[in-house]
Amino acid sequence: MTDPGDLVMYDPVKRAIDTAKIACREDLRKYSRFRPARFYGGIATADCVGCCLQCIFCWSYDSVVRPQAIGEFYSPEEVARKLVGIAGKKGFHQVRISGGEPTLSKVHLLKVLDLIPKDIRFILETNGILIGHDEKYARALASYENLHVRVSLKGTNEEEFSRLTGAIPAGFELQLRALENLIRAGVSTHAAAMVSFSSPEDVERLGKRLARISQELGEMEIEELVFFNPGVEERLKRAKVRYRTSYRPDSIPPEQI
Repeated sequence: MTDPGDLVMYDPVKRAIDTAKIACREDLRKYSRFRPARFYGGIATADCVGCCLQCIFCWSYDSVVRPQAIGEFYSPEEVARKLVGIAGKKGFHQVRISGGEPTLSKVHLLKVLDLIPKDIRFILETNGILIGHDEKYARALASYENLHVRVSLKGTNEEEFSRLTGAIPAGFELQLRALENLIRAGVSTHAAAMVSFSSPEDVERLGKRLARISQELGEMEIEELVFFNPGVEERLKRAKVRYRTSYRPDSIPPEQI
């Protein structure tokens, strides 16, 4: 198993294409599990397999680096049925796809969205790479009034992005462009930034960059390192990547749940 620091920098768009060949099949997509989760005040969650980034702090790292070995293929109908079923059983009014990168299969994702009742909010957690690469993706998402997109920025600038993901620095610009494309298309969206590896000054500078895209993005969500499994801490130690803040799953600040 490799860490981002051990790799030659990769193009995340090309990686998305390559990973989709493994984790996506026509309108089918690989998932590792379906579960209720405490975040957003309670949400039904489908954990997809495969991503176009390889973040060193990722809690689902195994499914990112070994998509061929993890999970099973599910149809959009099966995914929607499981999400709605969990939401109904738990009294939730929100569903999401998490774990990997949901946008790897546009066909699958849009079909799932078509099948989610309009009175249930769908939160799309994405790194934004493919939405930044293709403005038409944002326009396709604009037709879903119950959709909200959370773009998770990997660091606060190009250098941090590359250090944390192993990808080329230009990938960070694609993340910012995703937010721009979504705002332009009229999609409900916000930015979440991983700041555990950043200085307060860099966090402030990112806030100003986001505000230049749109005043709507001025209030970004703060995301910090959580050691959901021992592998995260071990990878950071091996790569000698320092962090300023971290939490255990039972000590996450309430505002980040």
